Amino acid sequence: MKNSDIIFKDSVKDQYRSLRGFALKLTQNSEDANDLIQETMLKALNNEDKFEKGTNLSGWLYTIMRNIFINNYRRMVKSQTFLDSTENQFFLNNINNATRNRGEANLVMKEINNAINDLSDNLKVPFMMSFRGYKYEEIASQLSIPLGTVKIRIHTARQKLKEKLNVYNSLSF
Repeated sequence: MKNSDIIFKDSVKDQYRSLRGFALKLTQNSEDANDLIQETMLKALNNEDKFEKGTNLSGWLYTIMRNIFINNYRRMVKSQTFLDSTENQFFLNNINNATRNRGEANLVMKEINNAINDLSDNLKVPFMMSFRGYKYEEIASQLSIPLGTVKIRIHTARQKLKEKLNVYNSLSF
């Protein structure tokens, strides 16, 4: 195993905590979130050759996770759709009628959005661009600021959000 392979695997493992929060947001279930993280990390490690060195690893992993979640959701919906053999050929959706109380999750999302909105623009703009998958170099170019400044601002924004939202560290939805 090459040294670069070990570094890449360690970098992917270091993203676990941030991936967990995103997985919980998507799945609303701790066990499903763990499965999603595992599937994401496996896919990332198997496709290391597709990752462009020097780009945003976190954004790449979030994209993989989001795509896996969407594909799994589509597969689930498709498996629960039945074709009625009557003359009219109706599609019946067999999704359970139970509803979830998402009030607590919605409240947490509102708190997160408020915390992000409370950031100063010089922190919020690069942070949100990074969150949306822009590479650090792209952010620096679009905002006409040095690359190091972008990294510092994103790091500072993350630290401020972490401090503001630390009450949610132990919650699972």
